[in-house]
Amino acid sequence: MAQTLTEFDTIAAISTPIGEGGISIVRMSGEDAVKIANKVFKGADLTKVPTHTIHYGHIIDPETDKTIDESMVTVLRAPKTFTREDIVEINCHGGIVVTNHILQLLLANGARMADPGEFTKRAFVNGRIDLTQAESVMDIVRAKTDKARQVAVGQLAGGLLEKIRAMRKEILDTLANVEVNIDYPEYDADQITAKQMADTSKDVIAKIDKLLKTAQEGTILRNGLATAIVGQPNVGKSSLLNYLTQSDKAIVTDVAGTTRDTLEEYVSVNGVPLKLIDTAGIHHTEDKVEKIGVERSQKALKQADLVLLLIDGSQDLNDEDKALIKETADKKRIIILNKMDLGQKLSIEDMKKLTGSEVISTSILKEENLDALADLIKKLFFAGIENSNDQVMVTNQRQSGLLAKAKKQLQDVVKAVDDEVPVDIAQIDFNDAWDTLGEITGDSAPDELINTLFSQFCLGK
Repeated sequence: MAQTLTEFDTIAAISTPIGEGGISIVRMSGEDAVKIANKVFKGADLTKVPTHTIHYGHIIDPETDKTIDESMVTVLRAPKTFTREDIVEINCHGGIVVTNHILQLLLANGARMADPGEFTKRAFVNGRIDLTQAESVMDIVRAKTDKARQVAVGQLAGGLLEKIRAMRKEILDTLANVEVNIDYPEYDADQITAKQMADTSKDVIAKIDKLLKTAQEGTILRNGLATAIVGQPNVGKSSLLNYLTQSDKAIVTDVAGTTRDTLEEYVSVNGVPLKLIDTAGIHHTEDKVEKIGVERSQKALKQADLVLLLIDGSQDLNDEDKALIKETADKKRIIILNKMDLGQKLSIEDMKKLTGSEVISTSILKEENLDALADLIKKLFFAGIENSNDQVMVTNQRQSGLLAKAKKQLQDVVKAVDDEVPVDIAQIDFNDAWDTLGEITGDSAPDELINTLFSQFCLGK
């Protein structure tokens, strides 16, 4: 996909969040980036300065010669830049008015407003990164835990790219042998060639399976684990949310039914990102407002990856507890017997037998035994991945979907060879698998897919 972008125009955007702060950065990339910046900068002739240098001066309006702001301007010349084009970054004082004014000056003097993700897209089109690395750029920006950041950095370094391209090379080398056999049929090597295709397919399938095993963990690290906190009113749901977030997000009283809607918050529990949803108590009620809260709670429950089901362990199970146990039976869940400080009528062993789920006993009020909760979450979803030194993970549905598609195509190759289908027919799926793997890295991705992917990026990235 790599090509030269010298015919492309120069783009500009604000690369830092809009608002008050120490500094803001306005970035340009393109053939005229240095020339445009030089029109609005007073302090040095930017067209003559060495590459990868930073210069103090002032941003001015060239029409009025009025000073807009004091600034530091960085000049980075192609090809050793993020986009492999000339890049200029203007560091100005953080503020909405001054930052926007500088951007407008650049646009008035020859730059064009960048589309979302266009800087990263140019890095991809110019061959500096592949699609997996481009996706990792946003993963780094959005990382909610240090583990997620580590995985994203591994992707940016080309970890997944190397594995995918190694598989494609393995297929390509075998395809070369197939083509020789088709071009020179007098050698009558159909059986040998067919066996090579089947053996290569089985080997690549095994490598794909290894990557697919990381897909759940990678997706969780990227998006967070949707976690619904459910239970009857006044069982400690809001107290658990407040404990995990170390804040007072939810109102906590001894009055049942305080929470009447769902509350959401991201937290990191021992490196595992959780998208916590504190639900209204799920129970029968005639109150119209409470009914809406219960309905929303039931919807959140259906969409959850993990359910934290709180039960008052100091009381016997009632019908509503039993209904919640039944309603969450098909979910990955942890049953929390709360209020252990009041004495326990429900035992962990009996609840494990009844529910077949992981069970812990806690006192959220006194913050007792809550460390066990984090350990159980990691046990349920990460299965040792968290402690692995291998940072290569499949981190989104696009990647995992294409891997699954390539696996099916290679399985069809193996079946075709077993059924003694002609080599040139079996080769069709073999070629398709090679193309499918190329879509992951962008080596054979259609333009529509590439445009859609980069449109999800933020401005200035």
